[in-house]
This record gives sequence, C-alpha cells and structure tokens, in this order.
Amino acid sequence: MLSLRRGTVTAITERLEGLVRLEVDERPCVAYPRLTGPVALGDEVVVNVQGVELALGSGGFDVLHANLTRGLDLPPEPGAHVMKLPYTPLQHAARHAEEEGAERQRIEGLPVLCCLLHSQVAPACAGLGGGLRVAYVQVPGGALPVSLSDTVRALRERGLLELSIAVGACIDGDLACVSTASALAWAAEQGFDAVVCSIGPGIVGTASPWGHGGLAAAEALTTARALGGTPILAVRYSDADERERHRGLSHHTRAVLALAGPLEVGWPAGLAPPHGLEGLSPIDVAGWENACAGLRLSHMGRGPVEDPAFFATAFAAGRLARALIIR
Repeated sequence: MLSLRRGTVTAITERLEGLVRLEVDERPCVAYPRLTGPVALGDEVVVNVQGVELALGSGGFDVLHANLTRGLDLPPEPGAHVMKLPYTPLQHAARHAEEEGAERQRIEGLPVLCCLLHSQVAPACAGLGGGLRVAYVQVPGGALPVSLSDTVRALRERGLLELSIAVGACIDGDLACVSTASALAWAAEQGFDAVVCSIGPGIVGTASPWGHGGLAAAEALTTARALGGTPILAVRYSDADERERHRGLSHHTRAVLALAGPLEVGWPAGLAPPHGLEGLSPIDVAGWENACAGLRLSHMGRGPVEDPAFFATAFAAGRLARALIIR
C-alpha cells in the first residue's frame, strides 16, 4: 500500500539540479522535478509519507508523489518509449542508450570499480584522482534517483566524475541504460578511462546474508569480468562500527566475495589485512585525507576521524584503478 497524504508546499529550502528540497505542511520533503514537474510555494501536492511513518534509518523526509497545481498533463520525454518503473504508478518513458545501438560488445581492460555503499563513492573517486574520464553507474540496491546524491553532484563539480548512468530501475541520471552490461559497454565505446559503480544513497537490508542492496556489486563485478574488463572491489571495512557483522570486514563484503569470483582488491599499505581477504594489492594511501578535502565523507554518522579505515580502503580501490589505467 502507498501511504499518500495531500498537503501544501509551505517552504522551498533548496533547488539543485534534478532535486528540490522543500517542506509540505512544515514536514521535510524532496521533489524530483524531471519526474513530477516544477514545484513552487503554495502548490497543492500529494506526498508519499511511508518512509517517515515507518521511522526508517535513512531519509527522514517525505517524497513528492504528484503536484496537483502544475504537475498534471506533463508530456513524455521526446523520442522516448522505453519505460522506467514499468507497470507501476510511476512508470515513465526515458531515452535509453541501447536505443541508439552499440558497436562495442567488449570493454577490454576497462577498470570497473564497484562500491557496496554510496558513502564509498567519494573516497573511491578521490583515489582515482583528476585528469581521467570517469563515468558513474548507479544500480538498484539503495535510492533509485541518481539526483538524490549530493556526492555525485560534488564529484562532478570537482571534475572527478563526468556523467552518471541510471541502470534498470534507477532513474534521473544523465543517461539511462537497461542493464549494467550495456552501461559498461557504452562507457567503453565512448572512451572513458574508468567506471565507478554503486548503489544509491541508503541500502536495502534484511536478516539474510544475501538480502542486502550491496549484493548488486557482485553482479556488476561478474559482468565487468565477463565483458573483458578489470573488476575492482572497494571493500567495506571498519574499525569503529559497533555492529559485529560490520566490524572489520563487513558481512556485506564477504557475501559479494562469495559470488563475484576473481577480482582486484586494493588495500591500504600498513593496515593489517583481515582474515578471509586474499589476493590483496597493497596501495600507498598516504595523504588520502588531503585528497578527499572538501568532499563530504560520512558513513552512519561517522567521518574520517572516527572511522578512517572505512574511507581509506575505498580510496585504496580508487588508487588501484588509477594505477591500472596509467601503467
């Protein structure tokens, strides 16, 4: 069941590319104007309140579902006919890269750096560094709208990412692809130096070792290897997480390693490797804090001071990817 509520826009707090932060009846809310149309103060809207009502750990805001004042009778994207979120109340047509065809079916040697959490994307891209053409590929497993990510916006402004690709059910990227394989092939065909692949902000989690959104990384890694690329995993590691399943090498990482097959793992030189992680490439990560300066580093409320190993391991994966490109 959808939990919908009618309300009035009482404040516009921030307008960003693809995202508006606002208040509806003084409750925090987000809107995706490319999906539901423009929004203004005083508009009568319908919002989805279920995430807040369930007190979920991420978000803390409602989501604009429909704008009754100025969001009706919106035209589809010109020339689009492949549906995102098909046969749901949010189905909409978007142009997909596959519609133009593709000459390349392989991605020979292309580094594909896969993150289990969206909070790894910033340090991983900082590790890759500037002067490279890097595409961001978002796969389902967390938030679906790419435009929700302040991290992606910041990395683009800094020149560490060139564009974003929304795969499958993900929406609102610079480009859409039906599958991860198509996204990787398109990036290779366009001459990108590397791909960073991740789920969006937030993560689906359950009591099952296989029932979490980070497992999407396993599919991306196996796809990269099957297409002739170089799969690289940014492992989830923490010395500060109070939860036993995420202390040290997270059970999320162990699950991905069990399914993904052979891959490259960058590991900070000088940090003792955990049991169960073989085939490491020791990477010099000296100065990683300075390389990440100005980027918002946060995971479960912890920053680089509280949980340095979490961010340093993601940075090491980026440094490894860069080394594979320039060698």
